[in-house]
Amino acid sequence: MRFLVSSLLFAALLFGQPQAILNRRCAGCHNPTTKAGNLVLSNRPADPARLLARIEKGEMPPGQKLPASEIAELRAWVDAGAPWDAALVQAPKRAGADWWSLQPLQTQSEPNSIDAFLRAALSARGLAMNPPADRRTLIRRAAFDLTGLPPPPEDVEAFAADPSPQAYDRLIDRLLDSPHYGERWGRHWLDVVRFGESNGYEQNHLRPNAWPYRDWVIRAFNQDLSFRQMALEQLAGDTLAPGDPSVEAATGFLVAGTHDTVKIQNIDGEKQKRANDLDDMVIATSAGFLGLTIGCARCHDHKFDPIRQADYYRLAAVFDGVNHGERDIATADERAARDKAEKPLREALDKLNGEIDSYVKKGEPVLEARRAELTAGLRPPVDPKLTVESFSPRRARFVRLDITAAYRRSAPALDEIEIFAGPRNVALGATATARASRSTMDDAKVFYGPELVTDGKFDRHWISGEPGAGQLTVDIGRVETIDRVQFSRDRKGGFQGRFLSQVPVGYTVETSLDGQRWDRAATSADRLPYGATEQRDFLLAKLYPEFPDLLARRGAVEKQIARLPKFPAIYAGSFSQPQEPLRLNLRGNPMAPGEVMHPGSPSTLERLLPAFDLDPAAPEAERRAALARWLTDDRNALTARVLANRVWHYHFGRGIAGTPSDFGYNGERPTHPELLDYLAARLIHYGWRLKPLHREIMLSAAYRQSADHNAKAAAIDSESRLLWRFAPRRLDAEALRDSILAVSGKLDRTMGGPGFRLYRYTVDNVATYYPLEHPGTDTYRRSVYHQWARSVKDDMLSVHDCPDSALPEPRRTQTTTALQALSLLNAPFLIDQSRFFAQRLIAEAKSPAARVDQAWSIAYGRPPQPEERSEALAFLEQNSLELLCRVIFNSNEFAYVF
Repeated sequence: MRFLVSSLLFAALLFGQPQAILNRRCAGCHNPTTKAGNLVLSNRPADPARLLARIEKGEMPPGQKLPASEIAELRAWVDAGAPWDAALVQAPKRAGADWWSLQPLQTQSEPNSIDAFLRAALSARGLAMNPPADRRTLIRRAAFDLTGLPPPPEDVEAFAADPSPQAYDRLIDRLLDSPHYGERWGRHWLDVVRFGESNGYEQNHLRPNAWPYRDWVIRAFNQDLSFRQMALEQLAGDTLAPGDPSVEAATGFLVAGTHDTVKIQNIDGEKQKRANDLDDMVIATSAGFLGLTIGCARCHDHKFDPIRQADYYRLAAVFDGVNHGERDIATADERAARDKAEKPLREALDKLNGEIDSYVKKGEPVLEARRAELTAGLRPPVDPKLTVESFSPRRARFVRLDITAAYRRSAPALDEIEIFAGPRNVALGATATARASRSTMDDAKVFYGPELVTDGKFDRHWISGEPGAGQLTVDIGRVETIDRVQFSRDRKGGFQGRFLSQVPVGYTVETSLDGQRWDRAATSADRLPYGATEQRDFLLAKLYPEFPDLLARRGAVEKQIARLPKFPAIYAGSFSQPQEPLRLNLRGNPMAPGEVMHPGSPSTLERLLPAFDLDPAAPEAERRAALARWLTDDRNALTARVLANRVWHYHFGRGIAGTPSDFGYNGERPTHPELLDYLAARLIHYGWRLKPLHREIMLSAAYRQSADHNAKAAAIDSESRLLWRFAPRRLDAEALRDSILAVSGKLDRTMGGPGFRLYRYTVDNVATYYPLEHPGTDTYRRSVYHQWARSVKDDMLSVHDCPDSALPEPRRTQTTTALQALSLLNAPFLIDQSRFFAQRLIAEAKSPAARVDQAWSIAYGRPPQPEERSEALAFLEQNSLELLCRVIFNSNEFAYVF
């Protein structure tokens, strides 16, 4: 036996195995930089036997116990006198191929349950789990966890009174079957995949048809679609069910991130934009599914993880045929029916266009010869740089420009309007003001105020929100004798054709002394039409009386075509075969192409499963489908670990690995690596379905234990990372808002479809969002159905740490600020809901005492304690029931889950 031990020791020392174990397992904390516990393993430990004893007890490393084989090697090393190699043990500077998350799953026969793993780790630290929570606490915890809503009072009472040992099991099954489960857990996935409903960047326009992807996510969770199928549909749903919106909408995942819509007038800029789009897809996929920061290898090999720059571009090549934009979705039969209806209309339109073209062909030489005759008595068309209207002098205090037409029915715009009394522009006077009316841009508002067109500058604009119409009134401030009005759309000529469709082409200038009675001063009726085609058609109508009828008939057919039923439009991936293979960008510069890249998976996981490698000319759809299959292969332990950790993270508030989208060197190490592997294996066992995994976690003693504080345990593990208690958690922003609506009785539970807005949306080139001060009842749906525009801050949601979706948010930050308290006290939304809650209580209970009892039951799921009831009744003697409801909404018990 001694010979065997010596042989094992010799083999271990030959390869430096004990030091390698300490280096891998311990030096991350016990190095010259961190010096955890004042122990530094740069040299031989002073007391190797004491170090071994703590390792054998499971006290070190914290929260995990080393495999028996490694403990045996360390024991043999200590028995041999703990020989120390000359090389110093140091914390690794980067992860290698042997990194923990890149290894196959380590499945063990014992322990074989969640609680066994956790109790072993707790026991090693002298800790134990808390006793179970009471039933009222459990149902509230489980309801918020799975549905994001408080349980109805009748459900709480029924569960609390149910003596069956299976009552809790049935509760979990019922909550998992609730349609609100998909809304709650779908929101988690939308965080991970950076889902937003505007483009971001400078213009940040809304994507009105991005919502089908959100609905697909909710539906997939509710149906307990396997994660393997979810991955396949999100990456390649267009290949599975072409023309089926319920499946193709899943490809919204690919383009859920930001997208720059500004047109750049050079090839360098456009290539950079395209590279940024591909980067977004690579980051979202690699971080969301693999928990790897592959995006860090865009310019060079990853500095900390075993990811080569070529790995990044292999993934980028997978997405090289994916583009942003809306597209119609329809089956082959639906398209055939539409084509059948449209064909005769197109034929009629082609015939009319041919007739019109023949008139144009024969009429243009005549127009050239008779232009002077045909345009006699007509003034030149409006000029975007300066349109002047002169008239006989008249006294006026008010001048109104009534726009009745804009070029090609766009919303008219001006950069300046000037009113002259002789040489003076009286619109610039200190008392002059301008106002706009007859605008329909988002509740009769305009993007730029009318005051900007009487400021003497020409770089800011007023824009009507009404297609083809608008009205601008200038109050000079006193009566003046005026004789000229002039206005411009592009005085400086900087647009160079851009937005010139917004030129007012039909208008009347009117004056008034009192703002009530108006007199016409000038009109555009005697001007030539604006636009070459419009002028030509106007003059041709003078030559050929039948010509206007042809134009009218063509317009009627075009309207018929426009009225044909539209196919559903979705903002999802649009696909095309790349025209040339993607190349590695040297130093990340798209203008410095390197070698041709094969679409494929990163080499990082080659120990787990073979990488797939496709020809650079492989069909575009085949690339994405191959990636989806590779990501969810049963051998891909990394995907399984990442998904299992995400589920654990949302159940307990912190993942076993604390950085859910970074399982690399810079991420947090798992506190219970064996448990994480166990959960990943269980996920695969369940066919990658989440509901069975939810059930197993929530039926564990760890999940059902109380949140009671234990000073002794807290001194050892203050954050309860070893789970000696269920750590209390504040409701996230959406759950808090939804709970307020549910308790007030105003929650609209309508599912799916276009979202509501908590902002006013205006746009002129760039979008601007104004928070609503008084959201109406149309906004009382669940928060997941809010139209999530990026970088838009809602007073209620944003101050409670709701992300703005500009980037993935796998782990939300949680702050405590004064603004949170102020929003719950004073926001109009809270005041309204407090009033509604009070009205509900008055309708459901007849006396003050009964209303207090009912308020506690609805808001907290329990009756009030005697002292609470007496204090609440005393409060009501001096204050309104509505104010008591505000107090309840501001209480910790309402905002926290225990």
